[in-house]
Amino acid sequence: MTRVIVLGGGPAGLAAALDLAERRFEVTLLERQGRLGGNAASFELAGVNVDFGSHRLHPASDPHVLDRIRGVLGDDLLTRPRHGRIRLMGRWIHFPLQLVDLLLRVHPAFALGVAADLARKLLPLGAASPDQTFADVLNDGLGRTICQQFYFPYARKLWGLEPEEISTIQAHKRVSAGSIGKLLRRLMPGGTSGGGASTKGVFYYPRRGFGQISSALGDAAERAGAEIRLRSDITAIRVSEEHAEVVVKGRSGDEVLPADRVFSTIPITLLGRLVEPGPPEAVRRAAESLDFRAMLLVYLVLETDRFTEFDAHYFPGAEFCFTRLSEPKNYAAVDEPRGRTVLCAEVPCFQADELWSMSEAGLGERVVAGLADAGLPVTCPIESVHVERIPFIYPLYRRGYEDHFETLDAWVSSLPRLLSFGRQGLYVHDNTHHAIYMAQAAVRCLRPDGSLDVEAWARERRVFDGHVVED
Repeated sequence: MTRVIVLGGGPAGLAAALDLAERRFEVTLLERQGRLGGNAASFELAGVNVDFGSHRLHPASDPHVLDRIRGVLGDDLLTRPRHGRIRLMGRWIHFPLQLVDLLLRVHPAFALGVAADLARKLLPLGAASPDQTFADVLNDGLGRTICQQFYFPYARKLWGLEPEEISTIQAHKRVSAGSIGKLLRRLMPGGTSGGGASTKGVFYYPRRGFGQISSALGDAAERAGAEIRLRSDITAIRVSEEHAEVVVKGRSGDEVLPADRVFSTIPITLLGRLVEPGPPEAVRRAAESLDFRAMLLVYLVLETDRFTEFDAHYFPGAEFCFTRLSEPKNYAAVDEPRGRTVLCAEVPCFQADELWSMSEAGLGERVVAGLADAGLPVTCPIESVHVERIPFIYPLYRRGYEDHFETLDAWVSSLPRLLSFGRQGLYVHDNTHHAIYMAQAAVRCLRPDGSLDVEAWARERRVFDGHVVED
């Protein structure tokens, strides 16, 4: 029987393990942490199921992905109305944007600016510069007003880079409404963001938190015959034309696990440190040139039934250290526990920043002060503050990163018997449904004897390139 070792217990790794086990491969999944789900996991805090930030499953997901998730969750996959707000020029606007709400609530200066930008779109434009940046693409598509008041300040906080420093690929991968025309069409009745199913107004969410997707995939994989090993610290990966093996640190020494194929969903930048023999110097330098944005998740446990009626608040303004605030009880529409709710503030940063090493109390104070400045004062008692520190959250698409990634990706792709995919494995800004799609595609390309259909995988990689993040 062909043996496949899957590295990483996030949604991509778990979905791959399940599909492989159902196809009667011998599967072992290795996860470094003591839980499954990666950044898409959930945990209980003060009796409330909370996620690692704000997560939703979008109706724009591939039908095969939705079928798989519905299959493992059943009636626990809820259809929920989206009910968020964004703070724009000191005013709260419904998010996702709604036409009537925009007309009634948007700041007049914002409306006039967008109208002027739209009028300028009717004028002839010169040829686009071949050396464009994220800033150029969005200015050309969305106009100065939307960029200056929303996208650019949000980008500075989210990625820690000036818009002029960011690759154009970020604009195409992260901004689904890339022009004023597309944005207006999405506000019209029946408007969509592409991908077929309408994403306006609803999302899917598991009854017991977003991490229930990962736990259900893991349970189903084990029932199908996969072995899942938590707290597995990988120290080496060895691959050749004849065989593969993964070395795991054990209490009494290293354990060598033989395999016919290795599926890796761990950060691609880490593979060069694990694969033996290591990469050429040029590949090593390329890997070191790629980095990730970190994230602090600051949870406030409040002694009240609910903080607001909204599931999420968005804060593009530079005056706030956080980009988004979510209230998990509102995602799942649960009332229990009574007299307690949890808020989760997302604070992007770098690991070298002062924020990263700040105490839980200090971070809690920063968030509470910011909420008061936004007109959302915390007036109920704060039971506790909890902080989760995530070192790898968003790959950074600095201008020129493409060359570094292509160098690293070419080397990883040349390794026999190893396939890298998933959000971390391909250094992409993708949703959970994209990661699961990648896993399903990888298994589809694997022949029963463990060999890879290279041409089919190349076609799937082109599909991945068209993925656009849904917010």
